[in-house]
Amino acid sequence: MSFLLPKLTCKREVDQAIKSVAEKVLVLRFGRDNDAVCLQLDDILAKTAHDLSRMAVIYLVDVNNVPVYTQYFDISYIPSTVFFFNGQHMKVDYGSPDHTKFVGSFKTKQDFIDLIEVIYRGAMRGKLIVRSPIDPNNIPKYDLLYQGI
Repeated sequence: MSFLLPKLTCKREVDQAIKSVAEKVLVLRFGRDNDAVCLQLDDILAKTAHDLSRMAVIYLVDVNNVPVYTQYFDISYIPSTVFFFNGQHMKVDYGSPDHTKFVGSFKTKQDFIDLIEVIYRGAMRGKLIVRSPIDPNNIPKYDLLYQGI
């Protein structure tokens, strides 16, 4: 399903998307087109893109094409989804140590829709961090690589 969503292929395109998307949540999915979990996430993103078109813009970013952002956002697990609003990085409290990105795939389309609505409403109120509406059982668990250093 990754062919249904627009792709950003270089750092300049990612920079331009972050700067130009206004009054909507910018969703950047970092991953690889041939990864099974990325394809599962892309399917959810593609199915919800039309429903969320008034609130969000979704792009796919290959981690191999933009190593600067891969390193900047510490993307060690794929897929990782990062959110922006008016050029500002939006953080979400998932109940995990990392609030900068969502790691893994969403369990359901509704989980993704709910998350975008909460980010959008919070951003419109000027918040930079919001609490995740997703059931904690539906959030993938992982260990941070730099934990304990």
